[in-house]
Amino acid sequence: MNSTKYLYISLFSCYKYNVMFVRAKPSGKYQYLQIVESRWENGRPRQYVIATIGRLDRLKVSGQIDAIMRSLSRFSKKVKVIEDYKEGKITATSVKKIGPELIIGRLWKELKIDEVLKRLVNGRRYGFEVERAIYFTVVSRLFFPGSDRKAWRVSRDYRIEGRDALKLHHFYRAMAWLGDVKDEVEKGLFLKNKDLFTGLNIVFFDTTSIYFEGNGGESLGQYGYSKERRPDERQMIVGAVIDSSGRPISCPMWPGNMADSKTLIPLTKRLRERFGVREIVIVADRGMVSKDVVEELENLGVGYIFGVKMRKDKEVKEEVLSHGGKYREEKGNLRVKEVEIEGRRYIVCLNPEEAERDRAEREVIIESLKKKLKEGGKSLIGNRGYRRYLKVEKGAIEIDEEKIKSEERFDGKYVLRTNTTLSAEEVALRYKELWQVERIFSEVKSVLETRPVYHKYDSTIKGHVFCSFLALVVMKELMRRVDFKVEWDEMRQDIDSLYEVEIEHEGKKYILRSPLQGVCGKILKAVGVAVPPSVREAKT
Repeated sequence: MNSTKYLYISLFSCYKYNVMFVRAKPSGKYQYLQIVESRWENGRPRQYVIATIGRLDRLKVSGQIDAIMRSLSRFSKKVKVIEDYKEGKITATSVKKIGPELIIGRLWKELKIDEVLKRLVNGRRYGFEVERAIYFTVVSRLFFPGSDRKAWRVSRDYRIEGRDALKLHHFYRAMAWLGDVKDEVEKGLFLKNKDLFTGLNIVFFDTTSIYFEGNGGESLGQYGYSKERRPDERQMIVGAVIDSSGRPISCPMWPGNMADSKTLIPLTKRLRERFGVREIVIVADRGMVSKDVVEELENLGVGYIFGVKMRKDKEVKEEVLSHGGKYREEKGNLRVKEVEIEGRRYIVCLNPEEAERDRAEREVIIESLKKKLKEGGKSLIGNRGYRRYLKVEKGAIEIDEEKIKSEERFDGKYVLRTNTTLSAEEVALRYKELWQVERIFSEVKSVLETRPVYHKYDSTIKGHVFCSFLALVVMKELMRRVDFKVEWDEMRQDIDSLYEVEIEHEGKKYILRSPLQGVCGKILKAVGVAVPPSVREAKT
C-alpha cells in the first residue's frame, strides 16, 4: 500500500472544522502535489481535491514550490513575518528565555508555594512582592546558580514574572524574612499538599555540613566536624527529611558544632508537633546512633531503622556477627539474617558481590604490603589502609594474620538495628533508600550550588539555604511527573534552550518562538503546559 505524505500550509487543530492543506499524492512512479480540503461530514472526515498543482519532481527542479510559498505568504502576516525574519529583513527588539518560567512557574503554583508565602507575608509592609523575590531566587538556583549579583545580571536574558519590579536589595530582605518563617513554610506546604504525599509513617533523615566564606552569622557559624573536609572554616549543619516516596519535607538547620547524634531527638519531636503525626519510623545512618538516642526514641514510642558501626559496636562485633543461622536470599543481590540479643533486634545484610570485591581489594593490599615490608616497613604505620593489617612486636613490623581473618567477617556486610515489626527484607530495603537523602545533599551542593554563603546574619543564611530546599522541592516534583528517564542536567539544558524573540514588523510587534529542543516538549506536556505558538502578535 502506497503511503501519502502531507505538506501542511495552514494547520488548525480544531475538531469538526474544515482544514485545507497540501499533499504529495503517489500515482505510478511519480508524485503529484495537490491542494486538499478535509471536511467533517456525517460523523467522519472526508477529503476533497481542490486542485492538482503538478508533478512534484518538476516543481522542485523549477523552483516553483518556493515561488508558490512566497506568493501565498503575502496573504498571511504571520508567515511573512517569519520569512522576513529569516531573511534578515527584521531585527529583534528583545530575546528572552521562557522555558523556566513556563515550567517552574506552573509547578510553583500547583504546589501552592505562592499561596503559602503570600499568606505568611500578608500584612507586612515590605514595599515589594516578597513572594516574587523568593520565586526569582528559586528559578535562579535551578537555572543560573551563583551569587545574588550574578543571578540578577544573568536574569536579564530570562522572562520571569515580577522580575522587573524587583531590586537587588529586595532579595536580601526576602531571604531574612524567609529564614524567620522557614518552619511555617514547611508546615504550610505539607498541609497544602498532604493529599499528594504518601504520609510520614516512614521518613529518611541525614545531615551534612556547609562551610562559610565568612563568620557565618551570629550563631550558626561554628567550628566542628566537617564532612566537606574543611575544618579550617566555620560551618553549619543542615538536615534533610524526606518521605517514603522521596519528596523533601523539611530542612532543619543547626550550628556547626552540633553532633549528628544530638539532632535526631529534637527533630523527631518537632515532626510530631508540626505535622501532627503519631506513628513514625525514622531511617538514619550510622552517625545518628548512640545508646541515649535509642533509649529516648523507644521512650517516645518512635520506630527506627539505624545503621550500626560494626567494627566499633562491641555487641555487634562479638555477638551479632558470630550468631548462627542461614541467610535468606531476597530481591536483587541481597541476603538477610535476623538476630535478637536480649530483646534487641538486628538485621545482618550480606551482598555476595560486594563481599567478593572486599576480599579481592584486601588481597591486593596484602600483596602490596609484603613487597613493601621487604624494603623496610616503618613508613607503612602511618598509612591507615595498611595499618589495620600490621602488628609491631619488639620493634619488628609484620603482617597480622589474625587481623586479616577478623576482617573477613565484615566482607560485603552491614548491620541494622530496628525496633519495628517490619520484615527483615523490608528493613534492609528501607535502609538502602537512604541514598535518596545523600543524593539530595549532592544536588543541593552541586546542582543548586548553595555555596558560597556570604550572608552575615542567621536569618539570611537560613533563608539562603532554604531557597535551595524550595528549588529542590520543585525539581523533585518535576522529575516525578516525567515518565521517561532523563538526568536533571539534560532537562535543564533543554528547558533553557526555549526562548522568544520580539520583533517589530510594519508597525506591529510579534513574538517568535524558538523550536523545541531535546525533551523540552515532553516536559511541557508532563506539567500540563501548552506549547506557545511559533508566532503571535504581541499584546500592547
